[in-house]
Amino acid sequence: MSSQRLTACRYLHTGQRTCHADDGRELACAGSGQDASFAVGMPWPEPRFEVRDDAVMDRLTGLIWCRNANLAEFPLSWQEALDFVATMNREQRFGQRDWRMPNRRELRSVLSLQTRLPALPERHPFVDVFNGWYWTSTTAAISPAHAWYVALDGARMFYGGKDQSFMLWPVRGEGLGVVPRTGQSLCYDTAGKVISCAGTGQDGERRIGAPWPEPRFEMRPAGVLDRLTGLLWRRNANLTPHPVRWDEALATVAKLNQAGEGSDWRLPTINELESLVDCAAHSPALPSGHPFADVQDIYWSSTTSLFEPDWAWALYLEKGATGVGQKRFAQFSVWAVAALD
Repeated sequence: MSSQRLTACRYLHTGQRTCHADDGRELACAGSGQDASFAVGMPWPEPRFEVRDDAVMDRLTGLIWCRNANLAEFPLSWQEALDFVATMNREQRFGQRDWRMPNRRELRSVLSLQTRLPALPERHPFVDVFNGWYWTSTTAAISPAHAWYVALDGARMFYGGKDQSFMLWPVRGEGLGVVPRTGQSLCYDTAGKVISCAGTGQDGERRIGAPWPEPRFEMRPAGVLDRLTGLLWRRNANLTPHPVRWDEALATVAKLNQAGEGSDWRLPTINELESLVDCAAHSPALPSGHPFADVQDIYWSSTTSLFEPDWAWALYLEKGATGVGQKRFAQFSVWAVAALD
């Protein structure tokens, strides 16, 4: 195995360039095992964005975003946000009629985990960005009266009641096939009841993104290959007997390599962890029939939160959320990943 950057993969580089100690101090990346020491995932083009009048194309994903990131000018409930986009299409806003509310992977794809307030790539061309929560078209499987939203101040992703009011950022285009589908195939009303998808504009109707291979996972001697991303995961998804601190998580994975386990294992980035999530599932939010053993609730990533560098990103796998944890507390579990040559 090799830890070299993949040239063709369906998960994106987080944008992280710096490494940080448990107290948040910046330190040298070499040998740290942190996200920025590997820089894995699809690299960003330079320039990242291309302005097209009132729209902006992301040259990494091919998705086209409204340049104005607060077109509605005020928070909307989830259904109001879907209705707003439907009105945009009827009126052919900006000469187009294929606008949609982004699904959760599309909205996460535009983030940078090196920046904050907003957590967008440096020198981005967007205007009126609100440093708060933005709706996605993806319902939370664990609680279908809720939908996923993303915070543009620091990049967290959680879910809120569909009757609450948050911001909207429309997108269009099917991209370059580098952002995978979420896995969601059903649609839900604001009370969480399953409804017909036709005309809803929800993730379950659109199903935009790179399709998943069938089967998704392949057993290998060294671990489990995710055929969607090309990542090799340890089949045992729990490498410590109890939750550990972040530095202990990094050290646990380093010991795998010192023991001659046959692969260049590392603590996964938050984007690599999130790539496993099936948004049609919960408890755990993994694809049906997955082959992993001893799956835990919350996993450390190798990605520091630049909003507060003494915190690191973690995947809350029961829900499918991406949040953070303070590095110095023994609270999360450890999984290991490697990249195929």
